[in-house]
Amino acid sequence: MPSLIDFRRRIRSVKNTQQITKAMKMVAAARLRKAQERVVAARPYAKMLDNVLSNVAAAVSGSDAAAENPLLARRAEKRIHLILVTSDRGLAGAFNTNLIKAAAEFLRRKQGARLTIEAVGRKGRDFFRRNEGLVTGELVGVSEKPTVANAQAIAAKVIERYSSGEFDAVYLIYNEFKSVLQQRLSESQLLPVALPESRAVHDYIYEEPPASLLESLLPKYVETSIYRAMLESAASEFAARMTAMDAATSNATDVIERLTLHMNRVRQAAITKEIIEVVSGASALE
Repeated sequence: MPSLIDFRRRIRSVKNTQQITKAMKMVAAARLRKAQERVVAARPYAKMLDNVLSNVAAAVSGSDAAAENPLLARRAEKRIHLILVTSDRGLAGAFNTNLIKAAAEFLRRKQGARLTIEAVGRKGRDFFRRNEGLVTGELVGVSEKPTVANAQAIAAKVIERYSSGEFDAVYLIYNEFKSVLQQRLSESQLLPVALPESRAVHDYIYEEPPASLLESLLPKYVETSIYRAMLESAASEFAARMTAMDAATSNATDVIERLTLHMNRVRQAAITKEIIEVVSGASALE
């Protein structure tokens, strides 16, 4: 049985860990507020872009110019590129595990095609680069605070490679932020762009041909989709880390209570043993 010194050491160690998890929870909570504000601010822009794209698509529907746009070209999915958005750091519960499992399941479903991965985040990159040639691009160190420039760099790369015929389809997997306690795993097809259906017919007057306008909007739509996915993932990461650190702090309290109880029992047993020895010795002298 461990001695009193062993129990005290373990309790001290757990208390030190508890202080760390409590501090990490507070940091994650502070960063979550800012990340959530960025997500909320980006959603109306993305929604408005969908509406504009829908109206322009309705104006050019059936035209040859729209059909020739490379970002709308649909081909048999023989070469598939996956953009996987994970975090750079761990200690966020099942945040990265669920993403990696979803990506592995996606690769299993598409195993008949030639698959490549663009890893946004160190955790996804480290896991999938074990398979040689699978990870063809990476972006690390920006998962907690992504910028528009990061999304533009990824979008420019995948647009160029898709337009040249190097990819037949591009998919996106990330965690969508719903609330502090809920993050929804999201899988969507990024390219070819699926034009949203127009809910109403508007007789707009365009300063330039709608087909030309559509050509300039599609790359912007891809950039916005990637940027929004990175923002959603950042907020989800902080929420998952805050929840995980809160659970770890609570578990540390339970461990400290159990260790203290065991330590007191050991100390009481030692005191009882000493009393018995003293009484036995006194009785022997009589």
